[in-house]
Amino acid sequence: MATELDALVLDKAKKWLEGNYDEATKKQVKYLIDNDNKELVDSFYKDLEFGTGGLRGIMGVGTNRMNIYTVGMATQGLANYLKKNFQNQEIKVAIAHDSRNNSRLFSERVADIFASNGFKVYMFDSLRPTPELSFTIRQLDCKSGVMVTASHNPKEYNGYKAYWEDGSQVTAPHDRNIIAEVAKITDISQILTGKNKENITVLDEKFDQVYLNRIKGISLSPDAVEQNRDMKIVYTPIHGTGVVLVPAALRKFGFKNILTVKEQNIIDGNFPTVESPNPEERATMKMAFDLGIKEKAEIILATDPDGDRLGVAVPANRDKTEYVLLNGNQTCVLLTYYLCRRWSDLGKLDGKQYIVKTIVTTEMLAQVAKSFGIKYFDCLTGFKYIAEIIRNHEGTAWQYIGGGEESFGYLPEDFVRDKDGISSCAIAAEAAAWAKSEGTSLFELLKQMYVEYGFYKEGLVSVVRKGKEGAEEIKKMMSDYRAMPPKTICDSPVVTVRDYSILESTDVASGKKQPIEGIHEKSNVLQFLTEDGTIVSVRPSGTEPKIKFYFGVREPLASVDKFDEVNAKLDAKIERMKKELGLL
Repeated sequence: MATELDALVLDKAKKWLEGNYDEATKKQVKYLIDNDNKELVDSFYKDLEFGTGGLRGIMGVGTNRMNIYTVGMATQGLANYLKKNFQNQEIKVAIAHDSRNNSRLFSERVADIFASNGFKVYMFDSLRPTPELSFTIRQLDCKSGVMVTASHNPKEYNGYKAYWEDGSQVTAPHDRNIIAEVAKITDISQILTGKNKENITVLDEKFDQVYLNRIKGISLSPDAVEQNRDMKIVYTPIHGTGVVLVPAALRKFGFKNILTVKEQNIIDGNFPTVESPNPEERATMKMAFDLGIKEKAEIILATDPDGDRLGVAVPANRDKTEYVLLNGNQTCVLLTYYLCRRWSDLGKLDGKQYIVKTIVTTEMLAQVAKSFGIKYFDCLTGFKYIAEIIRNHEGTAWQYIGGGEESFGYLPEDFVRDKDGISSCAIAAEAAAWAKSEGTSLFELLKQMYVEYGFYKEGLVSVVRKGKEGAEEIKKMMSDYRAMPPKTICDSPVVTVRDYSILESTDVASGKKQPIEGIHEKSNVLQFLTEDGTIVSVRPSGTEPKIKFYFGVREPLASVDKFDEVNAKLDAKIERMKKELGLL
């Protein structure tokens, strides 16, 4: 088998030496053939898959790497599908990119190919966040869009997200149909380039103001902002696209005292001040924390390189000498509660409002929705499924309030159809100002919510494997869990197993099976629910060799002064689950 694979890889690599590829690419391929067989195999053993979310991979030469050729083939396949789907219509597309190395190069390649296919192309003059790309598609009546980004992945990665005419990442059936068209592009000679440059229109800061003005329109507490307009807000873009727009959005809301981490305002795809540009990680937030402590900030905010995710840290004490980095579930809960509370205070609730969360996001959100008489929807992981629910309710009496996922993504409005770190930062700051005007803080509010709704706590472990062997190992892990699901978790019997790959829920005691309600698309996810309310979810990534384990536990919280005690108890329970599953 190894010999067959090596022969296949060598044959594919030699085609890159002989084909119409640039000389630098050919030189690197030749180097791998002569000197690095492992990297050669990883670079050529398969084609970089255009999955349901687009492309994502390590940059470099080869069919399994992000480069102008794999990006070009994906774009031509997408263009061919657009022409089939929108026959006899003008096709307009929008393109944006983040701060990563080669992002501008890749986005210019995408623009060239779309223009060469006869499309009208809107392209920003420099980097812009993902949510603005989603907004642009809707605002300019585009049929599709592309965001060049690998989100918060390490610097070696880049990626390519494909969007549909509603501003959402593509969903069924378009995702599968696009994948089929991309698969038909088997040679770079099929890619159209170098034509119709006049089809490209450049967007600048004037368009940013259209987006920012819409964000300003979602403010719910202008009086609280005015009362606390000088409160200190620390923000870091982590070398990414939020550098201009987040401070601008905060100023639109009325905040005056915005302090940025100057070293991280520098646009740099090497992310020199952090190991990983991920606001989920406390180490990434260290410089923002240091500035927050120095300045006694009311709130610390961060966005990832493409500006769709947000990180929120709040003071742990009145002296502001310590800050708590909220996890994604806590941020979701606080922002949702704030929106629901203010809609209620302003008399805007009439029973026709709803929120959305993903199946791996805290169940506490369901309790918040119920307490306000608001409907909530569960959906698969991925913001395109939240966008799909919003789309399905367009033109009806139902109103979207907000929705989010545990991985630091939130959307507090519906004129964007992907997670929006820009508007979410503005709403988070407004929520902090509102809490302050109510004589409390966001962290104290969260504790009070735990008393009211129950103390829900979540944990996450990501197991990363490398290359082809890693992908096969993860596949086997899922097979093993399906064949032999755990019987107990922390001494509590597993009572229900949900398998989203077949949309089936099994009652363990009776063996009775029934369909999973409300979910219409299959996904490679398993959930184990125990007698004491614990939920463990297992989900492989669709774009990289990684598998995630989500843990959800809960306990009653009798009073705020019991917070530390119950918090420690829940932490210990999550750690025990990790050990039981062999993850520590």
